[in-house]
Amino acid sequence: RHARPCSPPAAATCQETQPEEIFSSSFAAAAYLEQTKFKESGKKVYIIGEVGIEEELDMIGVPWIGGGSDAGKKIALKSGYALPHDSDVGAVIVGFDREINYHKIQYAQLCINENPGCEFIATNLDAVTHLTDAQEWAGNGAMAGAIKGCPGREPTLVGKPSPLMIDYMVEKFGIERGRICMVGDRLDTDILFGQNNGLLSCLTLSGVTTEEKLLSPENEIKPDFYVDSIADFL
Repeated sequence: RHARPCSPPAAATCQETQPEEIFSSSFAAAAYLEQTKFKESGKKVYIIGEVGIEEELDMIGVPWIGGGSDAGKKIALKSGYALPHDSDVGAVIVGFDREINYHKIQYAQLCINENPGCEFIATNLDAVTHLTDAQEWAGNGAMAGAIKGCPGREPTLVGKPSPLMIDYMVEKFGIERGRICMVGDRLDTDILFGQNNGLLSCLTLSGVTTEEKLLSPENEIKPDFYVDSIADFL
């Protein structure tokens, strides 16, 4: 398949979206813990991330520590000091965190390296993200990378392009994969997610991918369609 402009639908309609119809990478982390029956282990989760992960774990009844409560914490490095950590942590979830600090990194690596069987989970591995319209900002790949360097192993990825979310949605809503179109601005996550999971894919050029990059001979990830902006759908 070759990328080509996507014609807007003949009649575009607006529909209200319910909260339960929105699936984020924070939700994917919680869904993964449900699938693996983490709650039955009696363990808790250490969070590097923001309120979204905290809320998702609260909804499934999984206890957690860290997150926003560890923002601003500092470590006084002095002779004989060792940072204590909770031996009941059975998983570390790393999500985008604008308040990541050395305390969080050290706490996470202690849990992963010293707690037997502790899982290392990343919500996504985006290299950069759009937080403002002025420039690209370091994404969750930077947060996960800071932790990955300590145990020297890759995290379990639950966000795109992992199949976990689409498997859940196909089962929950009974939708045929061929009737689903993945729309996004990243070739290596959004479009690859579509290709790897039997979906149609549509790239928007309003984000991190330019048309020049899309059509370059070096790029091997080709969407079914591409548009300048999702506004082209209207």
